[in-house]
Amino acid sequence: MGKLKIAIIGSGSTYTPELIEGLIKRKAELPLGELVLMDIDTRKLNIVGGLCGRMIAAAGIDCKITLTEDLNTSLINADFVLCQIRVGKLPARVLDEKIPLKYNLIGQETCGIGGFFKALRTIPVMLGIAEKMRQLCPEAWLINFSNPSGIISQAILTNTKVKMMGLCNVPFNMFKSVKETLELKTADIEYVGLNHLSWITSIKSGGRDYLKTALDMGLNSETMKNIPSSGFSKEFIQTIGAIPSSYMEYYYYRDKKLKLLMEAEQTRGEKCEAIEEELLSIYSNSELNTKPELLSTRGGANYSEVAVSLVDAIYNDKQEKHVVNVLNNGALDFMGDNDSIEINAVIGKDGAKPVRITGFSNSHIIDYMRMVKSYERNTVIAAINGDEDAAMRALLMNPLVGDYHLAKACFDELKEAHKTYLPQFFNTL
Repeated sequence: MGKLKIAIIGSGSTYTPELIEGLIKRKAELPLGELVLMDIDTRKLNIVGGLCGRMIAAAGIDCKITLTEDLNTSLINADFVLCQIRVGKLPARVLDEKIPLKYNLIGQETCGIGGFFKALRTIPVMLGIAEKMRQLCPEAWLINFSNPSGIISQAILTNTKVKMMGLCNVPFNMFKSVKETLELKTADIEYVGLNHLSWITSIKSGGRDYLKTALDMGLNSETMKNIPSSGFSKEFIQTIGAIPSSYMEYYYYRDKKLKLLMEAEQTRGEKCEAIEEELLSIYSNSELNTKPELLSTRGGANYSEVAVSLVDAIYNDKQEKHVVNVLNNGALDFMGDNDSIEINAVIGKDGAKPVRITGFSNSHIIDYMRMVKSYERNTVIAAINGDEDAAMRALLMNPLVGDYHLAKACFDELKEAHKTYLPQFFNTL
Protein backbone atom coordinates (compact mmCIF):
# COMPACT_ATOMS: atom_id res chain seq x y z
CA MET A 1 0.00 0.00 0.00
CA GLY A 2 1.09 3.56 -0.70
CA LYS A 3 1.88 6.20 1.85
CA LEU A 4 -0.94 7.87 3.74
CA LYS A 5 -2.24 11.39 3.53
CA ILE A 6 -3.73 12.39 6.88
CA ALA A 7 -5.50 15.71 7.34
CA ILE A 8 -6.13 17.17 10.79
CA ILE A 9 -8.94 19.73 10.73
CA GLY A 10 -8.73 22.09 13.68
CA SER A 11 -5.04 21.46 14.07
CA GLY A 12 -4.49 24.75 15.87
CA SER A 13 -5.86 22.93 18.89
CA THR A 14 -3.29 22.51 21.62
CA TYR A 15 -4.33 18.83 21.65
CA THR A 16 -2.74 18.25 18.24
CA PRO A 17 0.71 17.24 19.60
CA GLU A 18 -1.12 14.31 21.25
CA LEU A 19 -2.11 13.09 17.80
CA ILE A 20 1.37 13.62 16.43
CA GLU A 21 2.82 11.64 19.33
CA GLY A 22 0.44 8.81 18.44
CA LEU A 23 1.48 8.88 14.77
CA ILE A 24 5.13 8.80 15.78
CA LYS A 25 4.59 5.79 18.05
CA ARG A 26 2.92 3.91 15.20
CA LYS A 27 5.16 5.08 12.37
CA ALA A 28 5.94 1.48 11.42
CA GLU A 29 2.25 0.62 11.07
CA LEU A 30 1.15 3.89 9.48
CA PRO A 31 3.47 4.95 6.62
CA LEU A 32 2.88 8.69 6.61
CA GLY A 33 3.48 10.38 3.27
CA GLU A 34 1.73 13.69 3.85
CA LEU A 35 0.40 15.40 6.94
CA VAL A 36 -1.86 18.38 6.41
CA LEU A 37 -2.56 20.65 9.37
CA MET A 38 -5.58 22.86 8.71
CA ASP A 39 -7.04 25.62 10.88
CA ILE A 40 -8.67 29.00 10.37
CA ASP A 41 -6.70 30.54 13.28
CA THR A 42 -3.41 31.63 11.70
CA ARG A 43 -1.56 32.24 14.97
CA LYS A 44 -2.42 28.92 16.55
CA LEU A 45 -1.89 27.03 13.29
CA ASN A 46 1.64 28.35 12.97
CA ILE A 47 2.61 27.81 16.61
CA VAL A 48 1.12 24.33 16.98
CA GLY A 49 2.08 23.37 13.44
CA GLY A 50 5.66 24.41 14.10
CA LEU A 51 5.91 22.09 17.11
CA CYS A 52 4.28 19.25 15.18
CA GLY A 53 6.78 19.66 12.36
CA ARG A 54 9.68 19.52 14.82
CA MET A 55 8.23 16.41 16.47
CA ILE A 56 7.91 14.65 13.09
CA ALA A 57 11.45 15.64 12.09
CA ALA A 58 12.91 14.53 15.43
CA ALA A 59 11.24 11.15 14.97
CA GLY A 60 12.92 10.72 11.60
CA ILE A 61 9.67 10.50 9.64
CA ASP A 62 10.14 11.57 6.04
CA CYS A 63 6.84 13.10 5.04
CA LYS A 64 5.47 16.27 3.51
CA ILE A 65 3.96 18.64 6.09
CA THR A 66 1.51 21.28 4.92
CA LEU A 67 0.02 24.06 7.04
CA THR A 68 -3.07 25.58 5.47
CA GLU A 69 -6.19 27.61 6.23
CA ASP A 70 -7.89 26.17 3.15
CA LEU A 71 -10.20 23.20 3.69
CA ASN A 72 -10.05 22.07 0.07
CA THR A 73 -6.25 21.86 0.12
CA SER A 74 -6.34 19.70 3.21
CA LEU A 75 -8.95 17.27 1.87
CA ILE A 76 -7.80 16.56 -1.69
CA ASN A 77 -6.98 12.83 -1.91
CA ALA A 78 -6.82 12.43 1.87
CA ASP A 79 -6.99 8.90 3.30
CA PHE A 80 -8.01 9.94 6.82
CA VAL A 81 -9.57 13.18 8.01
CA LEU A 82 -9.30 13.75 11.76
CA CYS A 83 -11.66 16.47 13.00
CA GLN A 84 -11.32 18.37 16.28
CA ILE A 85 -13.05 21.67 15.61
CA ARG A 86 -14.47 24.17 18.09
CA VAL A 87 -16.81 26.59 16.34
CA GLY A 88 -16.52 29.92 18.12
CA LYS A 89 -13.40 28.72 19.93
CA LEU A 90 -13.05 28.91 23.71
CA PRO A 91 -14.92 32.24 24.10
CA ALA A 92 -18.05 30.48 22.77
CA ARG A 93 -17.50 27.68 25.28
CA VAL A 94 -17.34 30.20 28.11
CA LEU A 95 -20.71 31.60 27.03
CA ASP A 96 -22.13 28.06 26.96
CA GLU A 97 -20.94 27.63 30.53
CA LYS A 98 -21.81 31.04 32.03
CA ILE A 99 -25.17 31.99 30.55
CA PRO A 100 -27.07 28.87 31.69
CA LEU A 101 -26.04 29.54 35.30
CA LYS A 102 -28.19 32.68 35.22
CA TYR A 103 -31.19 30.39 34.77
CA ASN A 104 -30.12 27.79 37.36
CA LEU A 105 -29.12 25.44 34.54
CA ILE A 106 -25.85 23.54 34.26
CA GLY A 107 -23.37 25.11 31.86
CA GLN A 108 -21.14 22.42 30.34
CA GLU A 109 -19.64 22.00 26.88
CA THR A 110 -21.25 18.66 26.00
CA CYS A 111 -24.13 18.14 28.45
CA GLY A 112 -27.27 20.20 28.99
CA ILE A 113 -28.08 23.42 27.17
CA GLY A 114 -24.40 24.40 26.80
CA GLY A 115 -23.63 21.20 24.93
CA PHE A 116 -26.84 21.70 22.95
CA PHE A 117 -25.61 25.04 21.63
CA LYS A 118 -22.19 23.59 20.86
CA ALA A 119 -24.03 21.03 18.72
CA LEU A 120 -26.08 23.74 16.98
CA ARG A 121 -22.88 25.58 16.03
CA THR A 122 -20.87 22.53 15.06
CA ILE A 123 -23.25 20.28 13.11
CA PRO A 124 -23.67 22.56 10.06
CA VAL A 125 -19.88 23.00 9.82
CA MET A 126 -19.28 19.25 10.11
CA LEU A 127 -21.89 18.55 7.44
CA GLY A 128 -20.07 21.04 5.21
CA ILE A 129 -16.79 19.19 5.78
CA ALA A 130 -18.52 15.90 4.96
CA GLU A 131 -19.84 17.35 1.70
CA LYS A 132 -16.35 18.58 0.75
CA MET A 133 -15.02 15.09 1.50
CA ARG A 134 -17.62 13.61 -0.86
CA GLN A 135 -16.22 15.83 -3.59
CA LEU A 136 -12.48 15.71 -2.85
CA CYS A 137 -11.73 12.45 -1.02
CA PRO A 138 -14.80 10.19 -1.26
CA GLU A 139 -12.96 7.10 -0.01
CA ALA A 140 -11.48 8.79 3.06
CA TRP A 141 -12.45 7.99 6.62
CA LEU A 142 -13.69 10.81 8.82
CA ILE A 143 -12.71 10.31 12.47
CA ASN A 144 -14.39 12.95 14.61
CA PHE A 145 -13.41 14.00 18.14
CA SER A 146 -15.26 17.34 18.02
CA ASN A 147 -17.77 17.58 20.85
CA PRO A 148 -20.53 16.71 21.37
CA SER A 149 -19.21 13.66 19.53
CA GLY A 150 -22.33 11.50 19.77
CA ILE A 151 -24.75 14.11 18.44
CA ILE A 152 -22.36 15.00 15.62
CA SER A 153 -22.15 11.30 14.74
CA GLN A 154 -25.95 11.16 14.70
CA ALA A 155 -26.03 14.08 12.27
CA ILE A 156 -23.34 12.88 9.88
CA LEU A 157 -24.26 9.20 9.82
CA THR A 158 -27.92 9.90 9.06
CA ASN A 159 -27.51 12.81 6.65
CA THR A 160 -24.41 11.95 4.58
CA LYS A 161 -22.73 8.96 2.96
CA VAL A 162 -19.26 9.74 4.30
CA LYS A 163 -17.39 6.90 6.01
CA MET A 164 -17.31 8.11 9.57
CA MET A 165 -16.81 7.16 13.22
CA GLY A 166 -17.10 9.32 16.31
CA LEU A 167 -14.51 8.96 19.03
CA CYS A 168 -13.96 9.83 22.70
CA ASN A 169 -11.20 9.00 25.18
CA VAL A 170 -13.63 8.36 28.08
CA PRO A 171 -14.23 4.64 27.30
CA PHE A 172 -10.50 3.93 26.98
CA ASN A 173 -9.79 5.59 30.32
CA MET A 174 -12.68 3.73 31.97
CA PHE A 175 -11.44 0.36 30.69
CA LYS A 176 -7.87 1.09 31.74
CA SER A 177 -8.77 2.14 35.29
CA VAL A 178 -11.21 -0.74 35.85
CA LYS A 179 -8.65 -3.33 34.76
CA GLU A 180 -5.98 -1.75 36.96
CA THR A 181 -8.27 -1.65 40.00
CA LEU A 182 -9.36 -5.27 39.55
CA GLU A 183 -5.77 -6.28 38.68
CA LEU A 184 -6.80 -7.84 35.37
CA LYS A 185 -4.24 -7.92 32.57
CA THR A 186 -6.93 -8.51 29.98
CA ALA A 187 -10.70 -8.28 30.13
CA ASP A 188 -13.67 -8.27 27.77
CA ILE A 189 -15.58 -5.21 28.98
CA GLU A 190 -19.16 -4.58 27.87
CA TYR A 191 -19.85 -0.89 27.39
CA VAL A 192 -23.29 0.51 26.66
CA GLY A 193 -24.51 4.04 26.07
CA LEU A 194 -24.35 7.26 24.14
CA ASN A 195 -21.39 9.61 24.14
CA HIS A 196 -20.97 11.04 27.67
CA LEU A 197 -23.97 8.98 28.79
CA SER A 198 -22.51 5.53 29.32
CA TRP A 199 -22.01 2.57 31.62
CA ILE A 200 -19.83 -0.54 31.98
CA THR A 201 -22.24 -3.47 32.26
CA SER A 202 -19.97 -6.53 32.20
CA ILE A 203 -16.29 -7.29 32.95
CA LYS A 204 -15.28 -10.77 31.82
CA SER A 205 -11.86 -12.33 32.27
CA GLY A 206 -10.78 -15.96 32.53
CA GLY A 207 -14.34 -17.22 32.16
CA ARG A 208 -15.62 -15.10 35.06
CA ASP A 209 -17.73 -11.93 35.15
CA TYR A 210 -16.24 -9.46 37.62
CA LEU A 211 -19.13 -6.98 37.50
CA LYS A 212 -20.61 -8.13 40.84
CA THR A 213 -17.17 -7.87 42.42
CA ALA A 214 -16.86 -4.34 41.04
CA LEU A 215 -20.32 -3.38 42.30
CA ASP A 216 -19.62 -4.83 45.74
CA MET A 217 -16.42 -2.74 45.84
CA GLY A 218 -18.28 0.36 44.76
CA LEU A 219 -15.73 0.60 41.97
CA ASN A 220 -15.60 3.94 40.17
CA SER A 221 -13.96 4.39 36.80
CA GLU A 222 -11.26 7.00 36.39
CA THR A 223 -12.53 10.56 36.31
CA MET A 224 -11.51 12.99 33.60
CA LYS A 225 -9.05 15.71 34.62
CA ASN A 226 -11.38 18.33 33.17
CA ILE A 227 -14.34 17.29 35.37
CA PRO A 228 -14.40 18.07 39.10
CA SER A 229 -15.57 14.74 40.50
CA SER A 230 -16.78 13.43 43.84
CA GLY A 231 -17.33 9.86 42.65
CA PHE A 232 -20.25 7.48 43.15
CA SER A 233 -20.98 5.67 46.41
CA LYS A 234 -21.07 1.88 46.61
CA GLU A 235 -24.77 2.02 47.40
CA PHE A 236 -25.44 4.15 44.35
CA ILE A 237 -23.48 1.91 41.96
CA GLN A 238 -25.30 -1.14 43.29
CA THR A 239 -28.62 0.64 42.75
CA ILE A 240 -27.74 1.33 39.10
CA GLY A 241 -26.31 -2.15 38.58
CA ALA A 242 -23.52 -0.82 36.38
CA ILE A 243 -20.43 1.42 36.53
CA PRO A 244 -21.27 4.88 35.18
CA SER A 245 -18.81 7.13 33.38
CA SER A 246 -17.76 10.20 35.33
CA TYR A 247 -19.88 12.39 33.02
CA MET A 248 -22.96 10.76 34.55
CA GLU A 249 -22.36 12.86 37.67
CA TYR A 250 -23.99 15.74 35.78
CA TYR A 251 -27.18 13.68 35.53
CA TYR A 252 -27.17 11.76 38.80
CA TYR A 253 -25.83 14.62 40.96
CA ARG A 254 -27.38 17.49 39.03
CA ASP A 255 -28.06 19.88 41.94
CA LYS A 256 -24.66 19.30 43.48
CA LYS A 257 -22.95 19.90 40.15
CA LEU A 258 -24.95 23.07 39.57
CA LYS A 259 -24.00 24.38 43.01
CA LEU A 260 -20.30 23.72 42.37
CA LEU A 261 -20.46 25.49 39.01
CA MET A 262 -22.25 28.51 40.48
CA GLU A 263 -19.72 28.80 43.29
CA ALA A 264 -16.66 28.43 41.05
CA GLU A 265 -14.56 31.56 40.51
CA GLN A 266 -13.92 30.55 36.89
CA THR A 267 -15.63 28.29 34.40
CA ARG A 268 -13.72 25.37 32.93
CA GLY A 269 -13.55 27.24 29.63
CA GLU A 270 -11.87 30.21 31.29
CA LYS A 271 -9.35 27.89 32.91
CA CYS A 272 -8.73 26.29 29.51
CA GLU A 273 -8.10 29.71 27.98
CA ALA A 274 -5.28 30.25 30.47
CA ILE A 275 -3.90 26.73 29.97
CA GLU A 276 -4.06 27.17 26.20
CA GLU A 277 -2.08 30.40 26.27
CA GLU A 278 0.53 28.82 28.52
CA LEU A 279 0.78 25.85 26.17
CA LEU A 280 1.09 28.09 23.11
CA SER A 281 3.91 29.95 24.83
CA ILE A 282 5.68 26.64 25.52
CA TYR A 283 5.02 25.40 21.97
CA SER A 284 6.65 28.58 20.57
CA ASN A 285 10.05 27.45 21.85
CA SER A 286 11.89 26.50 18.67
CA GLU A 287 13.98 23.98 20.62
CA LEU A 288 10.94 21.99 21.78
CA ASN A 289 10.25 18.81 19.81
CA THR A 290 8.21 16.71 22.28
CA LYS A 291 4.75 16.98 23.80
CA PRO A 292 4.90 18.98 27.08
CA GLU A 293 3.48 17.45 30.27
CA LEU A 294 1.17 20.43 30.87
CA LEU A 295 -1.03 19.17 28.02
CA SER A 296 -2.35 16.41 30.29
CA THR A 297 -4.21 19.01 32.35
CA ARG A 298 -6.54 19.67 29.41
CA GLY A 299 -8.29 16.31 29.97
CA GLY A 300 -6.76 14.63 26.92
CA ALA A 301 -5.29 11.57 28.64
CA ASN A 302 -4.72 8.73 26.15
CA TYR A 303 -6.24 10.87 23.39
CA SER A 304 -3.54 9.96 20.88
CA GLU A 305 -3.71 6.25 21.69
CA VAL A 306 -7.47 6.18 21.12
CA ALA A 307 -7.37 8.14 17.87
CA VAL A 308 -4.32 6.74 16.17
CA SER A 309 -4.99 3.13 17.18
CA LEU A 310 -8.37 3.45 15.47
CA VAL A 311 -6.72 4.71 12.28
CA ASP A 312 -4.25 1.81 12.56
CA ALA A 313 -7.09 -0.71 12.97
CA ILE A 314 -8.84 0.57 9.83
CA TYR A 315 -5.74 0.95 7.66
CA ASN A 316 -4.22 -2.40 8.62
CA ASP A 317 -7.54 -4.27 8.80
CA LYS A 318 -6.80 -5.39 12.36
CA GLN A 319 -10.31 -6.62 13.21
CA GLU A 320 -9.87 -5.48 16.80
CA LYS A 321 -12.35 -4.02 19.26
CA HIS A 322 -12.65 -0.30 19.86
CA VAL A 323 -15.42 1.76 21.43
CA VAL A 324 -16.78 4.12 18.78
CA ASN A 325 -19.85 6.17 17.96
CA VAL A 326 -21.60 4.40 15.06
CA LEU A 327 -25.11 3.55 13.94
CA ASN A 328 -26.74 0.87 16.06
CA ASN A 329 -27.82 -1.39 13.18
CA GLY A 330 -29.30 -4.00 15.51
CA ALA A 331 -26.50 -4.11 18.08
CA LEU A 332 -28.91 -3.03 20.84
CA ASP A 333 -32.41 -4.31 20.23
CA PHE A 334 -33.95 -1.56 22.34
CA MET A 335 -32.54 1.23 20.14
CA GLY A 336 -33.34 2.14 16.53
CA ASP A 337 -31.05 1.04 13.70
CA ASN A 338 -30.41 4.70 12.81
CA ASP A 339 -29.50 5.71 16.34
CA SER A 340 -25.86 6.60 16.84
CA ILE A 341 -24.63 4.78 19.94
CA GLU A 342 -21.29 4.46 21.74
CA ILE A 343 -20.40 0.78 21.85
CA ASN A 344 -17.71 -1.83 21.27
CA ALA A 345 -17.21 -2.54 17.59
CA VAL A 346 -14.83 -4.69 15.57
CA ILE A 347 -12.75 -2.36 13.41
CA GLY A 348 -11.18 -3.21 10.06
CA LYS A 349 -10.77 -1.88 6.54
CA ASP A 350 -14.53 -1.95 5.99
CA GLY A 351 -15.22 0.09 9.08
CA ALA A 352 -16.99 -0.72 12.33
CA LYS A 353 -19.15 -3.76 13.05
CA PRO A 354 -20.94 -3.10 16.36
CA VAL A 355 -20.79 -6.01 18.78
CA ARG A 356 -24.37 -7.16 19.30
CA ILE A 357 -25.57 -7.41 22.91
CA THR A 358 -28.42 -9.86 23.42
CA GLY A 359 -30.74 -10.10 26.38
CA PHE A 360 -29.80 -6.71 27.82
CA SER A 361 -32.15 -6.15 30.74
CA ASN A 362 -31.01 -3.09 32.69
CA SER A 363 -34.23 -1.07 32.33
CA HIS A 364 -32.70 2.03 33.93
CA ILE A 365 -30.06 2.24 31.20
CA ILE A 366 -32.54 1.37 28.44
CA ASP A 367 -34.97 4.11 29.44
CA TYR A 368 -32.24 6.70 30.00
CA MET A 369 -30.68 6.04 26.59
CA ARG A 370 -34.03 6.25 24.80
CA MET A 371 -34.87 9.56 26.45
CA VAL A 372 -31.51 11.20 25.72
CA LYS A 373 -31.52 9.82 22.17
CA SER A 374 -34.81 11.63 21.61
CA TYR A 375 -33.04 14.80 22.75
CA GLU A 376 -30.18 14.12 20.31
CA ARG A 377 -32.45 13.45 17.33
CA ASN A 378 -34.35 16.69 17.88
CA THR A 379 -31.07 18.56 18.34
CA VAL A 380 -29.92 17.40 14.90
CA ILE A 381 -33.18 18.61 13.33
CA ALA A 382 -32.84 21.97 15.06
CA ALA A 383 -29.19 22.36 14.02
CA ILE A 384 -29.82 21.58 10.36
CA ASN A 385 -33.06 23.47 9.85
CA GLY A 386 -32.91 26.25 12.43
CA ASP A 387 -36.11 24.76 13.81
CA GLU A 388 -36.92 26.38 17.16
CA ASP A 389 -39.78 23.98 17.86
CA ALA A 390 -37.37 21.05 17.49
CA ALA A 391 -34.91 22.93 19.69
CA MET A 392 -37.46 23.27 22.48
CA ARG A 393 -38.57 19.63 22.11
CA ALA A 394 -34.92 18.66 22.48
CA LEU A 395 -34.35 20.75 25.59
CA LEU A 396 -37.51 19.48 27.26
CA MET A 397 -36.20 15.91 26.81
CA ASN A 398 -32.77 16.76 28.22
CA PRO A 399 -32.54 15.69 31.90
CA LEU A 400 -30.36 18.73 32.65
CA VAL A 401 -32.93 21.21 31.32
CA GLY A 402 -36.58 20.12 31.27
CA ASP A 403 -38.33 23.27 32.52
CA TYR A 404 -39.95 25.10 29.60
CA HIS A 405 -39.74 28.67 30.89
CA LEU A 406 -36.10 28.38 31.94
CA ALA A 407 -35.22 26.55 28.72
CA LYS A 408 -36.90 29.15 26.48
CA ALA A 409 -35.36 32.15 28.24
CA CYS A 410 -31.88 30.61 28.24
CA PHE A 411 -32.28 29.44 24.64
CA ASP A 412 -33.15 32.96 23.50
CA GLU A 413 -30.16 34.51 25.26
CA LEU A 414 -27.67 31.90 24.03
CA LYS A 415 -29.07 32.09 20.49
CA GLU A 416 -28.44 35.84 20.43
CA ALA A 417 -25.01 35.47 22.04
CA HIS A 418 -23.95 32.96 19.35
CA LYS A 419 -25.74 34.72 16.48
CA THR A 420 -22.59 34.83 14.32
CA TYR A 421 -22.37 31.02 14.34
CA LEU A 422 -26.10 30.25 14.04
CA PRO A 423 -27.21 31.63 10.65
CA GLN A 424 -29.81 28.85 10.33
CA PHE A 425 -31.86 30.52 13.09
CA PHE A 426 -31.63 34.02 11.65
CA ASN A 427 -32.17 33.45 7.93
CA THR A 428 -35.54 35.09 7.23
CA LEU A 429 -35.46 34.69 3.43
